[in-house]
Amino acid sequence: MISKELLDILVCPEDHTRLCLADERLIAHLNQAIEEGTLTNRGGEKIGSPLDGGLVREDGRVLYPIVDEIPVMLLDEAIELDAIQRSEWDDA
Repeated sequence: MISKELLDILVCPEDHTRLCLADERLIAHLNQAIEEGTLTNRGGEKIGSPLDGGLVREDGRVLYPIVDEIPVMLLDEAIELDAIQRSEWDDA
């Protein structure tokens, strides 16, 4: 997927904080929402294809999708995680 070296240098284009790989439970939850047609990105567009993975901003509020093993670091393509029920995918 993404090499550690690349992950070490990538930062959020909005606030320049660190990013980490999204866990499998979050990606599965997002892909379920995509399948149901209920997930949109910041640009307001419905996401139509399942995610390969994602990079989560340090504060846990935003995910940048990984498509075909390439991180999509565009603000309008980001997914707001605040709108998703955290309890549905996170034990914390």
